[in-house]
Amino acid sequence: MNTKMNSMKKLAALMAVVTSVSTLTACGDAMDTSGSDYAMNNEKGAQHYTEAAIAAEDYANDAAPADDEAMPPEMNSVDDSDIQQNDEEYNYIKENGYTAVSSAPLSTFSADVDTASYTNVRRMIDDGMDVPPDAVRIEEFINYFDYDYTDPADGEPFAVHTELSDCPWNDETELLMVGINTKGFDAVLDERPAMNLVFLIDVSGSMYDDNKLPLVQKSFSMLTDNLTAADRVSIVTYAGSDEVVLEGADGNDRKKILRAINDLEAGGSTAGAAGINTAYDIAQKYFIDGGNNRVILATDGDLNVGLSSESELTRLIEEKRESGVFLSVLGFGTGNYKDNRLEALADYGNGNYSYIDSEKEAKKVLVDEMSGTLFTVAKDVKFQLEFNPANVKGYRLIGYENRVMAAEDFNDDTKDAGEIGAGHSVTVLYEIVPADSKMELGESKLKYASDSEGVMGDELLTVNIRYKEPEGSESKLLTYPVNKSLYSDKMSADMNFASCVAEFGMLLRNSRYIGDVTYKDVSAQLSKYDYSDDDYKDEFIYLVNTMKRRDTNFQ
Repeated sequence: MNTKMNSMKKLAALMAVVTSVSTLTACGDAMDTSGSDYAMNNEKGAQHYTEAAIAAEDYANDAAPADDEAMPPEMNSVDDSDIQQNDEEYNYIKENGYTAVSSAPLSTFSADVDTASYTNVRRMIDDGMDVPPDAVRIEEFINYFDYDYTDPADGEPFAVHTELSDCPWNDETELLMVGINTKGFDAVLDERPAMNLVFLIDVSGSMYDDNKLPLVQKSFSMLTDNLTAADRVSIVTYAGSDEVVLEGADGNDRKKILRAINDLEAGGSTAGAAGINTAYDIAQKYFIDGGNNRVILATDGDLNVGLSSESELTRLIEEKRESGVFLSVLGFGTGNYKDNRLEALADYGNGNYSYIDSEKEAKKVLVDEMSGTLFTVAKDVKFQLEFNPANVKGYRLIGYENRVMAAEDFNDDTKDAGEIGAGHSVTVLYEIVPADSKMELGESKLKYASDSEGVMGDELLTVNIRYKEPEGSESKLLTYPVNKSLYSDKMSADMNFASCVAEFGMLLRNSRYIGDVTYKDVSAQLSKYDYSDDDYKDEFIYLVNTMKRRDTNFQ
């Protein structure tokens, strides 16, 4: 980035800061419209944001940025003249608080391997925009990155990694990291199952921009490079109505597939429900027993004809998931982006959700991580951590707010949960309040609580995992005890990085639990290890330093 050329523009931006105005809008049948406070009810809704970008780096001295703040070549410099208002939608998130073990020793939630929130927020920061707090789903930030977890032993579906150290942002708590890893495979090789893929592509007028349909076309073109004669490809488009552009083509007929992709043009209104129905019908028609049957939806989520509300789409996709066809949701574009609808489709449709903001990200999702994106190895994956009251006073789950489940749902195989792909990992962070902590949690003294003294004295907690085979209907249970001896006063490089990602997310969300931590503190913590061999982690460091400069300028 040429700082001398951009310094005057960025200083000028300081003179015209426009604050974001947000309105909470009802969405879905569950919304209470009787006048009760939406946030206090903690019900799912859509939040409309009018964004104003803030390009505010301090280049008063025209000094070049430090080496660790240099901009990766893939990131764009911000031109203030390009800043535009938008009307994006995000579901309200009520941040998890502390829970006393004496009253609730079980913490239960669904697995989540989505990464859309991180890449979407990365786009906002890169463009100099304000970040709406509800656009930040911290678990998706953490799970965007690779960690050095061991592969599962032969015959085991998961390898489990645990680590315990001091919490960087709270002197009263410790930080627990739980990571599970699945075994990957090279999706290009013959060892992978045959694929029956239906590309469901939004070609409505809202998809006209370069970062929408043209990027969709480039993304799917990359995917076709790795298809074989055993694969089947169909293409369904939707705008004012749906159309089958290609049906049951051989995967190695690349010219035919590319011709169908490249001939697509944007125009018209958006009737997404019709396209979804047709796509699943085509997937069923070419269903491959034992294969990977999947609809890949590419859209900005701006549905305006037919079924368009989050609750209507949720009911539709819940019906479709019973067909044995999985779903991958790819989000594109800015301005009118409807994150809330796309997240709901993935959550309720046995799917995963990624946001594509560049050709580089398309390659990461559809080529480099093809096996994880397109091949489910475990479905309805649930976590339940049981904390030992003899050693743990309280806990706080970081992120996963919209994945929290009732304790009784853990053993209920009818309850839907998240899917994990081949080679995917899931990382979870908890703040742990030790039993001897003076931290107040608002505990209730229970008359009939069992005496925990001496019971499993060395155990801190037990990690329980339930999952189903991709085509199975009965879950299997895995159990992993965690002892107090796990504690170390020095974090590994992986845990250090994951904790920095969590801090970064909490700062963006203006979390009440972050204490006095600043972006400068996160940057300093990242410098404890060298992450330069990982381009994506290096890019994250750039984002932290960008926010550090912005934070300094507006203090």
